[in-house]
Amino acid sequence: MSHHVLDDKASLEQLDPHGMLARIEALPEQCEEAWRRAGDLSLPETHADAHGGAQDVVLLGMGGSAISSDILRSLAMLTGRKPVQVVRGYDIPASVGQDTLVVACSHSGNTEETLSAFQQAVDARAQTFVITMGGEIAKLADLADAPIFRYEYAGEPRSSTGHQLMALLALGEKAGLLEPQERAVSEAVSLMKKQRSELGFNSPRDQNPAKQLAERLHGRLPVIVGAGVLDVAAYRWKTQINENSKSWALHETLPEMDHNSIVGFGLPDISRLHVVCLRHAALHPRLLLRYKATGEALDDAGVSHEVVEAQGTSALAQVMTAIYFGDLTSYYLALLNGVQPATVEPIDTLKAKLTER
Repeated sequence: MSHHVLDDKASLEQLDPHGMLARIEALPEQCEEAWRRAGDLSLPETHADAHGGAQDVVLLGMGGSAISSDILRSLAMLTGRKPVQVVRGYDIPASVGQDTLVVACSHSGNTEETLSAFQQAVDARAQTFVITMGGEIAKLADLADAPIFRYEYAGEPRSSTGHQLMALLALGEKAGLLEPQERAVSEAVSLMKKQRSELGFNSPRDQNPAKQLAERLHGRLPVIVGAGVLDVAAYRWKTQINENSKSWALHETLPEMDHNSIVGFGLPDISRLHVVCLRHAALHPRLLLRYKATGEALDDAGVSHEVVEAQGTSALAQVMTAIYFGDLTSYYLALLNGVQPATVEPIDTLKAKLTER
């Protein structure tokens, strides 16, 4: 499709009838409002850090309902207060027991993997908490007398990241995982609003880095690289390109890729690859050296690549500004691919087949 579509508002009526652009661009306001609501979140005394709380935390979720859990885990790793695991699947770790806080995140409330894992947590007498719009997970939580944080949102799970993340941040504070997040949330929201003026649809192609990157990714196999707290942002880029752009994409992690993937940089058809490295100057100094050395190795192999810089002083702001850039890039790539960004028919088809069996 012609690149003029990136500045053509009339094309949006055909390619985006479900209004995905508005939901992507409104992420800062979604986070802002969700953070205000999350201020009312309360924990039973047994869950709260002031009363001993849990010794470890397990977060349950799939797809778009798991990305916020990944962010919380990355932030919690920086505090070193309590271990956090993210479970994408049907089963909880065998170690889960009465001293474990298990948090189930399910946008619809009907994700079968999360339902299975949550029921196991209840059976294991774990401390439980649910973040959802409703559905079966809310019914299970009611039966188990587990607290629920409910939100309302007319959109896809992957578009509701702000609602789930802000609830998890508030929960993380009260459960003793995180330091107070008010300042970090404020910084992340402010920076994303500034990004929107540069990266949003109203910013023309010749001045818009996200539109220009989408052009470079068009017809290529994107490989998104992240390190430290930005690894979760790189994974988000991969999944947003999958779901919004209807395109295959790969995710790599530094420094791990320097211990294996680097050997294969030259093959097979490298002309179809484009590598995007998410970076921030606050990452570990050795990681920054690896970005440089890995870029040189990509040059030697003839693989096209570039760096996208995250913004902010807080880890949360760095992750969210990287994610916001990627969300918009994936949307513009969808326009170039001539596909509707909101629909995920293969996922719906697979779920229907599993229901029949």
